Amino acid sequence: MTIEREGFDQYGYNRRLFIRQYVSDMSQSSDLIQSAHRTIRLELEAVEGLLAHINADFVRACEMILASKGRVVVVGMGKSGHIGNKIAATLASTGTTAFFVHPAEASHGDMGMITRDDIILALSNSGSTAEIVTLLPLIKRLGIQLISLTGNPDSPLAKAAEVNLDARVAHEACPLNLAPTSSTTAALVLGDALAIALLEARGFTAEDFAFSHPGGALGRRLLLKVENVMHAGDELPQVVRGTLLKDALMEMTRKGLGMTVVLEDDGRLAGIFTDGDLRRTLDRTIDVHSAHIEEVMTPHGKTARAEMLAAEALKIMEDHKISALVVVDKDDRPVGALNMHDLLRAGVM
Repeated sequence: MTIEREGFDQYGYNRRLFIRQYVSDMSQSSDLIQSAHRTIRLELEAVEGLLAHINADFVRACEMILASKGRVVVVGMGKSGHIGNKIAATLASTGTTAFFVHPAEASHGDMGMITRDDIILALSNSGSTAEIVTLLPLIKRLGIQLISLTGNPDSPLAKAAEVNLDARVAHEACPLNLAPTSSTTAALVLGDALAIALLEARGFTAEDFAFSHPGGALGRRLLLKVENVMHAGDELPQVVRGTLLKDALMEMTRKGLGMTVVLEDDGRLAGIFTDGDLRRTLDRTIDVHSAHIEEVMTPHGKTARAEMLAAEALKIMEDHKISALVVVDKDDRPVGALNMHDLLRAGVM
Protein backbone atom coordinates (compact mmCIF):
# COMPACT_ATOMS: atom_id res chain seq x y z
CA MET A 1 0.00 0.00 0.00
CA THR A 2 1.46 3.40 -1.08
CA ILE A 3 1.25 6.30 1.36
CA GLU A 4 1.28 9.72 -0.37
CA ARG A 5 3.09 12.38 1.66
CA GLU A 6 2.13 16.02 1.35
CA GLY A 7 3.53 17.49 -1.89
CA PHE A 8 4.48 14.08 -3.30
CA ASP A 9 2.55 11.89 -5.71
CA GLN A 10 2.28 8.13 -5.49
CA TYR A 11 5.66 7.74 -7.24
CA GLY A 12 7.46 10.03 -4.78
CA TYR A 13 7.63 12.98 -7.22
CA ASN A 14 7.75 16.33 -5.41
CA ARG A 15 5.41 18.61 -7.33
CA ARG A 16 6.23 21.72 -5.26
CA LEU A 17 9.97 21.30 -5.85
CA PHE A 18 9.32 20.94 -9.58
CA ILE A 19 7.26 24.14 -9.64
CA ARG A 20 9.90 26.09 -7.69
CA GLN A 21 12.64 24.87 -10.06
CA TYR A 22 10.51 25.69 -13.10
CA VAL A 23 9.89 29.24 -11.86
CA SER A 24 13.60 29.63 -11.09
CA ASP A 25 14.56 28.47 -14.58
CA MET A 26 12.07 30.88 -16.16
CA SER A 27 13.46 33.74 -14.09
CA GLN A 28 17.01 32.89 -15.13
CA SER A 29 15.98 32.74 -18.80
CA SER A 30 14.38 36.18 -18.49
CA ASP A 31 17.56 37.58 -16.92
CA LEU A 32 19.71 36.13 -19.70
CA ILE A 33 17.49 37.63 -22.39
CA GLN A 34 17.48 41.03 -20.67
CA SER A 35 21.28 40.89 -20.44
CA ALA A 36 21.58 40.15 -24.16
CA HIS A 37 19.17 42.97 -25.03
CA ARG A 38 21.12 45.41 -22.84
CA THR A 39 24.41 44.44 -24.47
CA ILE A 40 23.06 44.84 -27.98
CA ARG A 41 21.47 48.22 -27.17
CA LEU A 42 24.73 49.54 -25.67
CA GLU A 43 26.73 48.39 -28.67
CA LEU A 44 24.18 49.91 -31.06
CA GLU A 45 24.55 53.21 -29.20
CA ALA A 46 28.33 52.94 -29.51
CA VAL A 47 28.10 52.41 -33.26
CA GLU A 48 25.62 55.26 -33.73
CA GLY A 49 27.96 57.51 -31.77
CA LEU A 50 30.61 57.02 -34.46
CA LEU A 51 28.59 59.08 -36.93
CA ALA A 52 29.54 62.27 -35.14
CA HIS A 53 33.24 61.37 -35.51
CA ILE A 54 33.25 60.84 -39.28
CA ASN A 55 34.78 64.19 -40.14
CA ALA A 56 37.83 65.81 -41.68
CA ASP A 57 40.12 63.44 -39.77
CA PHE A 58 38.47 60.45 -41.46
CA VAL A 59 38.85 62.13 -44.86
CA ARG A 60 42.53 62.86 -44.12
CA ALA A 61 43.15 59.22 -43.15
CA CYS A 62 41.59 58.04 -46.42
CA GLU A 63 43.63 60.53 -48.44
CA MET A 64 46.86 59.41 -46.75
CA ILE A 65 46.21 55.77 -47.59
CA LEU A 66 45.13 56.52 -51.17
CA ALA A 67 48.28 58.58 -51.75
CA SER A 68 50.61 56.03 -50.16
CA LYS A 69 53.00 53.98 -52.31
CA GLY A 70 53.27 51.35 -49.59
CA ARG A 71 50.99 49.15 -47.51
CA VAL A 72 48.80 49.67 -44.49
CA VAL A 73 50.38 47.95 -41.48
CA VAL A 74 47.83 47.41 -38.72
CA VAL A 75 49.02 47.00 -35.12
CA GLY A 76 47.12 46.36 -31.89
CA MET A 77 47.44 44.47 -28.60
CA GLY A 78 44.94 42.14 -26.95
CA LYS A 79 41.35 42.55 -28.10
CA SER A 80 42.41 45.53 -30.23
CA GLY A 81 44.85 43.18 -31.92
CA HIS A 82 42.05 40.77 -32.82
CA ILE A 83 40.06 43.66 -34.28
CA GLY A 84 43.16 44.93 -36.07
CA ASN A 85 43.69 41.53 -37.65
CA LYS A 86 40.17 41.63 -39.07
CA ILE A 87 40.54 45.21 -40.30
CA ALA A 88 43.79 44.29 -42.08
CA ALA A 89 42.06 41.31 -43.72
CA THR A 90 39.13 43.48 -44.84
CA LEU A 91 41.44 46.13 -46.27
CA ALA A 92 43.46 43.50 -48.14
CA SER A 93 40.37 41.91 -49.70
CA THR A 94 38.91 45.24 -50.82
CA GLY A 95 41.82 46.71 -52.75
CA THR A 96 44.09 48.17 -50.04
CA THR A 97 47.25 46.14 -49.49
CA ALA A 98 47.45 45.55 -45.77
CA PHE A 99 48.72 43.14 -43.14
CA PHE A 100 48.84 42.85 -39.36
CA VAL A 101 51.96 43.07 -37.18
CA HIS A 102 51.89 42.25 -33.48
CA PRO A 103 53.40 45.27 -31.69
CA ALA A 104 55.27 43.15 -29.13
CA GLU A 105 56.88 41.18 -31.95
CA ALA A 106 57.65 44.44 -33.73
CA SER A 107 59.95 45.34 -30.81
CA HIS A 108 61.81 42.08 -31.36
CA GLY A 109 62.54 42.18 -35.08
CA ASP A 110 59.23 42.50 -36.91
CA MET A 111 59.71 46.24 -37.44
CA GLY A 112 61.90 45.06 -40.30
CA MET A 113 58.67 44.13 -42.11
CA ILE A 114 57.67 47.81 -42.28
CA THR A 115 59.11 50.23 -44.83
CA ARG A 116 59.22 54.01 -44.96
CA ASP A 117 56.57 53.99 -47.70
CA ASP A 118 54.06 52.18 -45.48
CA ILE A 119 51.38 53.65 -43.24
CA ILE A 120 50.83 52.29 -39.75
CA LEU A 121 47.25 52.06 -38.46
CA ALA A 122 47.54 51.62 -34.69
CA LEU A 123 44.58 50.50 -32.58
CA SER A 124 44.37 51.17 -28.86
CA ASN A 125 41.24 52.10 -26.96
CA SER A 126 43.23 53.80 -24.20
CA GLY A 127 45.77 55.22 -26.62
CA SER A 128 48.52 54.38 -24.16
CA THR A 129 49.18 50.67 -24.78
CA ALA A 130 52.81 50.22 -23.71
CA GLU A 131 53.81 47.92 -26.56
CA ILE A 132 52.60 50.48 -29.14
CA VAL A 133 53.88 53.59 -27.33
CA THR A 134 57.32 51.94 -27.22
CA LEU A 135 57.34 51.89 -31.02
CA LEU A 136 56.49 55.58 -31.46
CA PRO A 137 60.06 56.97 -31.35
CA LEU A 138 61.20 54.46 -33.97
CA ILE A 139 58.17 55.18 -36.17
CA LYS A 140 58.94 58.89 -36.01
CA ARG A 141 62.66 58.33 -36.64
CA LEU A 142 61.91 56.27 -39.77
CA GLY A 143 59.42 58.89 -40.98
CA ILE A 144 56.58 56.39 -41.27
CA GLN A 145 53.13 57.95 -41.39
CA LEU A 146 50.89 57.00 -38.47
CA ILE A 147 47.12 56.83 -38.20
CA SER A 148 45.72 56.05 -34.77
CA LEU A 149 42.32 54.61 -33.93
CA THR A 150 41.67 55.27 -30.27
CA GLY A 151 39.01 55.97 -27.69
CA ASN A 152 41.04 58.84 -26.22
CA PRO A 153 41.99 61.73 -28.54
CA ASP A 154 44.23 63.19 -25.83
CA SER A 155 46.31 60.03 -25.44
CA PRO A 156 50.02 59.69 -26.31
CA LEU A 157 49.20 57.58 -29.37
CA ALA A 158 46.58 59.99 -30.71
CA LYS A 159 48.91 62.98 -30.24
CA ALA A 160 51.80 61.23 -31.98
CA ALA A 161 49.70 60.34 -35.04
CA GLU A 162 49.28 62.44 -38.16
CA VAL A 163 45.56 61.81 -37.78
CA ASN A 164 43.45 60.15 -35.10
CA LEU A 165 40.22 58.26 -35.81
CA ASP A 166 37.99 58.83 -32.81
CA ALA A 167 36.33 55.60 -31.67
CA ARG A 168 35.41 56.63 -28.12
CA VAL A 169 32.38 55.03 -26.46
CA ALA A 170 30.41 56.21 -23.45
CA HIS A 171 30.32 52.82 -21.74
CA GLU A 172 31.40 49.26 -22.36
CA ALA A 173 28.58 46.74 -22.69
CA CYS A 174 30.24 44.84 -19.86
CA PRO A 175 28.32 45.77 -16.67
CA LEU A 176 31.67 46.19 -14.92
CA ASN A 177 32.75 48.60 -17.68
CA LEU A 178 35.93 46.56 -17.98
CA ALA A 179 35.77 43.92 -20.73
CA PRO A 180 36.34 45.44 -24.19
CA THR A 181 32.93 45.09 -25.81
CA SER A 182 31.36 48.32 -27.08
CA SER A 183 34.83 49.74 -27.75
CA THR A 184 35.94 46.79 -29.90
CA THR A 185 32.65 46.82 -31.80
CA ALA A 186 33.08 50.53 -32.51
CA ALA A 187 36.67 50.01 -33.65
CA LEU A 188 35.60 47.18 -35.96
CA VAL A 189 32.82 49.24 -37.53
CA LEU A 190 35.12 52.23 -37.99
CA GLY A 191 37.65 49.94 -39.67
CA ASP A 192 34.93 48.66 -42.01
CA ALA A 193 33.91 52.25 -42.80
CA LEU A 194 37.52 53.05 -43.68
CA ALA A 195 37.88 49.95 -45.91
CA ILE A 196 34.64 50.59 -47.79
CA ALA A 197 35.36 54.30 -48.28
CA LEU A 198 38.72 53.32 -49.80
CA LEU A 199 37.06 50.61 -51.93
CA GLU A 200 34.66 53.12 -53.43
CA ALA A 201 37.34 55.76 -53.91
CA ARG A 202 39.48 53.24 -55.84
CA GLY A 203 36.56 52.13 -58.02
CA PHE A 204 37.07 48.56 -56.80
CA THR A 205 34.82 46.18 -58.75
CA ALA A 206 33.16 42.83 -58.10
CA GLU A 207 35.71 41.21 -60.41
CA ASP A 208 38.56 42.79 -58.44
CA PHE A 209 36.99 41.37 -55.29
CA ALA A 210 36.81 37.91 -56.85
CA PHE A 211 40.54 37.92 -57.56
CA SER A 212 41.07 38.22 -53.81
CA HIS A 213 38.74 35.25 -53.22
CA PRO A 214 39.52 32.77 -56.01
CA GLY A 215 39.12 29.64 -53.93
CA GLY A 216 35.57 30.00 -52.67
CA ALA A 217 32.07 29.98 -54.07
CA LEU A 218 32.23 33.77 -54.39
CA GLY A 219 35.28 33.52 -56.64
CA ARG A 220 33.62 30.94 -58.83
CA ARG A 221 30.53 33.12 -59.21
CA LEU A 222 32.54 36.22 -60.06
CA LEU A 223 35.40 34.82 -62.12
CA LEU A 224 33.95 31.87 -64.04
CA LYS A 225 32.75 32.81 -67.51
CA VAL A 226 30.26 31.10 -69.80
CA GLU A 227 33.08 29.99 -72.10
CA ASN A 228 34.58 28.05 -69.19
CA VAL A 229 31.51 25.84 -68.73
CA MET A 230 29.73 25.72 -72.08
CA HIS A 231 29.66 22.76 -74.49
CA ALA A 232 31.24 23.71 -77.81
CA GLY A 233 32.51 22.11 -80.99
CA ASP A 234 31.47 18.49 -81.44
CA GLU A 235 29.74 18.58 -78.03
CA LEU A 236 27.20 21.14 -79.24
CA PRO A 237 23.95 19.47 -80.40
CA GLN A 238 22.75 21.17 -83.55
CA VAL A 239 20.46 20.57 -86.51
CA VAL A 240 19.36 22.78 -89.38
CA ARG A 241 15.88 24.07 -90.10
CA GLY A 242 13.97 21.40 -92.06
CA THR A 243 15.38 18.48 -90.06
CA LEU A 244 12.82 15.85 -89.10
CA LEU A 245 11.92 15.89 -85.42
CA LYS A 246 12.93 12.25 -85.02
CA ASP A 247 16.42 13.07 -86.31
CA ALA A 248 16.66 16.06 -83.98
CA LEU A 249 15.76 13.75 -81.08
CA MET A 250 18.60 11.43 -82.08
CA GLU A 251 21.01 14.40 -82.01
CA MET A 252 19.77 15.32 -78.53
CA THR A 253 20.30 11.73 -77.38
CA ARG A 254 23.84 11.57 -78.80
CA LYS A 255 24.97 14.82 -77.17
CA GLY A 256 23.11 14.31 -73.88
CA LEU A 257 22.33 17.95 -73.09
CA GLY A 258 18.54 17.64 -73.15
CA MET A 259 18.36 20.15 -76.00
CA THR A 260 19.50 20.93 -79.51
CA VAL A 261 20.24 24.15 -81.34
CA VAL A 262 18.37 24.78 -84.61
CA LEU A 263 20.30 26.65 -87.29
CA GLU A 264 19.29 28.76 -90.25
CA ASP A 265 20.90 27.88 -93.58
CA ASP A 266 23.48 30.64 -93.04
CA GLY A 267 24.47 29.29 -89.63
CA ARG A 268 22.63 31.87 -87.53
CA LEU A 269 20.37 30.82 -84.66
CA ALA A 270 16.84 29.84 -85.72
CA GLY A 271 15.67 28.34 -82.42
CA ILE A 272 16.12 25.80 -79.68
CA PHE A 273 14.38 22.52 -78.93
CA THR A 274 14.50 21.18 -75.37
CA ASP A 275 13.07 18.35 -73.30
CA GLY A 276 10.33 20.77 -72.27
CA ASP A 277 9.46 21.41 -75.91
CA LEU A 278 9.29 17.65 -76.44
CA ARG A 279 6.76 17.23 -73.62
CA ARG A 280 4.64 20.01 -75.06
CA THR A 281 4.88 18.41 -78.50
CA LEU A 282 3.63 15.06 -77.20
CA ASP A 283 0.69 16.86 -75.53
CA ARG A 284 -0.25 18.17 -78.99
CA THR A 285 -0.25 14.58 -80.39
CA ILE A 286 2.17 15.58 -83.14
CA ASP A 287 3.72 12.68 -85.07
CA VAL A 288 7.41 12.75 -84.11
CA HIS A 289 8.29 10.72 -87.22
CA SER A 290 6.92 13.15 -89.78
CA ALA A 291 7.07 16.58 -88.09
CA HIS A 292 9.88 18.99 -88.86
CA ILE A 293 11.88 20.67 -86.11
CA GLU A 294 10.78 24.24 -86.95
CA GLU A 295 7.15 23.24 -86.26
CA VAL A 296 7.87 22.50 -82.61
CA MET A 297 11.00 24.46 -81.67
CA THR A 298 11.10 27.62 -79.58
CA PRO A 299 11.96 30.36 -82.09
CA HIS A 300 15.36 31.87 -81.35
CA GLY A 301 15.11 31.56 -77.56
CA LYS A 302 17.20 33.20 -74.83
CA THR A 303 20.93 33.41 -75.45
CA ALA A 304 24.19 34.18 -73.68
CA ARG A 305 27.61 35.36 -74.81
CA ALA A 306 30.81 33.39 -74.19
CA GLU A 307 32.48 36.33 -72.42
CA MET A 308 29.62 36.76 -69.94
CA LEU A 309 30.03 35.68 -66.32
CA ALA A 310 28.49 32.28 -65.69
CA ALA A 311 26.55 33.93 -62.85
CA GLU A 312 24.91 36.25 -65.40
CA ALA A 313 23.84 33.24 -67.47
CA LEU A 314 22.37 31.69 -64.33
CA LYS A 315 20.34 34.84 -63.69
CA ILE A 316 18.93 34.72 -67.24
CA MET A 317 17.83 31.13 -66.66
CA GLU A 318 16.28 31.94 -63.30
CA ASP A 319 14.51 35.07 -64.54
CA HIS A 320 12.95 33.24 -67.49
CA LYS A 321 12.44 29.88 -65.73
CA ILE A 322 14.44 27.95 -68.32
CA SER A 323 17.13 25.30 -67.87
CA ALA A 324 19.30 25.77 -70.98
CA LEU A 325 20.88 28.58 -72.97
CA VAL A 326 22.41 28.85 -76.43
CA VAL A 327 25.71 30.75 -76.52
CA VAL A 328 26.05 32.95 -79.61
CA ASP A 329 28.72 35.19 -81.09
CA LYS A 330 28.30 38.80 -82.19
CA ASP A 331 26.71 37.63 -85.46
CA ASP A 332 24.12 35.50 -83.63
CA ARG A 333 25.79 32.25 -84.64
CA PRO A 334 25.72 29.50 -81.98
CA VAL A 335 29.15 28.68 -80.54
CA GLY A 336 28.06 26.68 -77.51
CA ALA A 337 25.33 25.71 -75.09
CA LEU A 338 24.99 25.18 -71.35
CA ASN A 339 22.37 24.07 -68.88
CA MET A 340 21.67 24.22 -65.16
CA HIS A 341 23.61 21.01 -64.54
CA ASP A 342 26.75 22.61 -65.99
CA LEU A 343 26.43 25.57 -63.63
CA LEU A 344 25.73 23.28 -60.70
CA ARG A 345 28.83 21.18 -61.40
CA ALA A 346 30.92 24.34 -61.72
CA GLY A 347 29.75 25.54 -58.28
CA VAL A 348 28.09 28.69 -59.64
CA MET A 349 24.78 27.84 -57.93
